[in-house]
Amino acid sequence: MMVTGWKRARFIIGILASSLLVACGGSSGGSSGGTGELAISLADATLYQYQAVYVTIDEIKVHRDNGGGWKTVAMPRQTFDLLELINGVREDLGLATLATGHYTQMRLIIGDTPDDGLNLFSQTHPFANYVIVADDTDSIHELKVPSGPQTGVKLVNGFDINTNQTTELILDFDASKSVVKAGSSGQWHLKPTIKVLDTLTHAIVDGTVTEEVTGADLQGVLVSAQVYSAAETDEKDQVLVQAATTTDINGEYALFLSPGTYNLVAFAEGYNLGCTDVEALTDTVQTQPFVLIPATETGTIGGNVTISGGSTTQHVTISFRQVVTCNGGTTTIEVTMRNISNGGNYSVNLPAGTYRVVASTFGETTQASDVVLFDGDVIADLDFSF
Repeated sequence: MMVTGWKRARFIIGILASSLLVACGGSSGGSSGGTGELAISLADATLYQYQAVYVTIDEIKVHRDNGGGWKTVAMPRQTFDLLELINGVREDLGLATLATGHYTQMRLIIGDTPDDGLNLFSQTHPFANYVIVADDTDSIHELKVPSGPQTGVKLVNGFDINTNQTTELILDFDASKSVVKAGSSGQWHLKPTIKVLDTLTHAIVDGTVTEEVTGADLQGVLVSAQVYSAAETDEKDQVLVQAATTTDINGEYALFLSPGTYNLVAFAEGYNLGCTDVEALTDTVQTQPFVLIPATETGTIGGNVTISGGSTTQHVTISFRQVVTCNGGTTTIEVTMRNISNGGNYSVNLPAGTYRVVASTFGETTQASDVVLFDGDVIADLDFSF
């Protein structure tokens, strides 16, 4: 369903402006002579366990096809709080004029020196890249870049520059998968997970999450768009989260999606999850509200992870899955997930029920366990060793 309204205007106008530029542009395609523009902005999909995730971006480069080499298109040299860039809020990174043609990839250079701005505590940034954890002490942890910031993050996602037209790309930075606590070492690592989205070929799904009992708007609810494929041989790939975000103070969320059909899942600790299916349509904004019911029976699943021969920077992804009914159909969805570094431990509070806990790490065979969680259960020994 198409929606309009002032509260979404800031988000939608940015997309429509790009569409109008393309529609009004001159001839398209070709790699001879002409130039076009590339607009790049930054957005985030994230989780609620952080107060802030600061990342410094120094430079963005693109690579042209047919031996065109690398070209710098933006040098923001700016420190961004990714948690301010959710639910349609974006930060412009640059606008560059490029020769027409096909570009095969992009490289994002992570900085090692913060800008002179202030963080949410009105203090200068202590590090170029760091996280403020939402705990009792508001603890601050520097985010190490294991591969080194100078190498850059390579994004293999092709795009075209057409004559007298603007191509608008969004770098969707997923903080929930990019921030990893490094086990018992006390270190935190930044392993950027970024999608490149073209606003002209993507859809928007948005809505509000409220509580059933009080009708209050719920902040910090994880809303994700997922695809289930039972045919995948590796169990970790049977449920793929294509996009995720958390609701803001007004209980609102917004997701950029490629056109297609998704399981839309809403989850917050202390509540039963909400699930429905949605068909995302190109150049369309669809609204899907959720009403969550407080969970009266809950339990905890936890344990340790180890990777034999693995470094402290290698991590295990633990996915908590359930077979549920979404809008009348039975499917498998991911309730929540955690990235745990080698030697670390995890603990997740969930509504009572039956779960399939799937653990995976690079280069190793995926492991899984079935867990029946009763009210008051504290399962602390669901360990995974690779």
